Formats: sequence, structure tokens, C-alpha cells
Amino acid sequence: MSLGSAAAEAPPAPVKTARPWTFTRIAGYALMGFWIAMGLGLVAFLVSSFDPEFMAKYGAKFIKGLIVTIELVGLSVVLGALVSLPVAMGRLSSNKIIGRIAYSYVYFFRGTPLLAQVFLFYYGAGSFRPFLQDIGLWWLLRDAWGCALLTFTLNTSAYQAEILAGAIRNVPAGQIEAGKTLGLKRGVIFFRIVLPQALITALRPYGNEVILMLKGSAIVSIVTVFDLMGETRRIYSRTYDFQAYLWAAMLYIILVEGLRRVWDKLEARLTRHLKR
Repeated sequence: MSLGSAAAEAPPAPVKTARPWTFTRIAGYALMGFWIAMGLGLVAFLVSSFDPEFMAKYGAKFIKGLIVTIELVGLSVVLGALVSLPVAMGRLSSNKIIGRIAYSYVYFFRGTPLLAQVFLFYYGAGSFRPFLQDIGLWWLLRDAWGCALLTFTLNTSAYQAEILAGAIRNVPAGQIEAGKTLGLKRGVIFFRIVLPQALITALRPYGNEVILMLKGSAIVSIVTVFDLMGETRRIYSRTYDFQAYLWAAMLYIILVEGLRRVWDKLEARLTRHLKR
């Protein structure tokens, strides 16, 4: 058989069929068009209603509130990470008493609204002022910022503890057995073998938790903390200009998107050895 006849007998290439316009596809395009139109409308509104005098007068207030938001969320996430480690170890403990205490801690802070927790510390701390002064904690809870910091720290530590505990459970048991075979101590096995692998697994959920805390931090404006939302509410109470909230929303979007991109870079950097 010649090459020409073999080529002639080759099966024809499959014909590409057009994707049918199902209801799901139409709804997806319609929803995408709606959000694009909303975004373009928002940009057009901000451009058309931009008031240089408004930004010159209140722009510094927005930046000041943004800095307070970053400080509050950053400190609470870092402190929460420190608190979450012993809580996660308690969740993994074989001791029933320690395990139940850790479970109750996580259950309370994950099962109740963050706003209720802020109110609990903000309005409840004054009722225990003599006791708090005796143990030296009144300096932290005497103002709204300290109450918000403590509440956010305890709240995020509960979520981070569950993330970390789940990541530790995900580490293969063979890794621990290999460490024991080498004669390593339990502490060395945990901090040199188990914890680094668990942190890589928990990296993406940690990023989601930070973003949720960043957006949830707006509730502290209710208890007179002048973060980004607090400053925005104060600006609106003086001007009754709706664009104050639009600019605040834009700043939150920029902050969240910037954090997401930084976290993606960090994850890519720390997991580069896992890619082939």
C-alpha cells in the first residue's frame, strides 16, 4: 500500500459542533454582562461625581482610617496565629479534658457572630473593671480599639486553630514514623517535619481567613473605632454625600485584591518545589 492511498484512507477529522445555547449558558452570559455593566456604571458615577474639594478635605481621613484597619487586622491575625497553635494542639490532644476545652473555645468563637463578640467585650468589660485592674488588663479593655483587637484575636485564633488542626491531620503518618525511626524527639518531629508541611497545606485557607477578617473589620465602626468604615461614617454624617461609601468600597476592593495577589505570590514561592 502506497503512502498516498494510506493518506486517502485516513479517517476525516472530527467536525467541531457549536455549543448549544442552554439556559445555564445564557444565564451565565447575562449575569456576566450585568456585573460588567454595574462595574462600568460605578466607574462612570465616580468619574462624573468626582469632587476635588471633597477629596482634598477628606482624603487624608480615608487614608487614616485605612491605616487603622490594616493595623487592627494585621495585629489580630498575627496574635491569633500565636494563640491558635496551642488551641490546635488541644484539638489534636488525646487528653479528653484538654480536647473538650479546646473544642469549647473553638465552638464558641466560631458559633457566635463577630458583632456579638465585639459587644460582649466592649460593653461587658466595664462590669469587671475592678477585676481587670487587679490582673492588669484594664489598660487593654478600657478603650474600643483594645476591645476590638482582643475580640478579633480570639475570633481568628479559633478559625486558624481549626485550619491548622486539619492541616496537621493531613500530614501523612509515614512522615512521623520516619522521624521516629531516625531517633528524633517529638518536638523536633513536630516543628521540623509536621508543622512546615501543615503550614503549606493551610496556606490557602489562611489567606481566605485574612481576607474575611479584613472585610469583617468594618463592624468595629459601630463601637467608635475610627477605621476605614468608621471614618467613612463620620464623613457621611458631615456631608451626606453618598460617594463617601463608594470610595470606601473602592479602597476595600483595592486592599483585598492587593492582599490576594501578594498571597498568590507567597503561595507560589513556598510551593515551588511541589511543581513539576
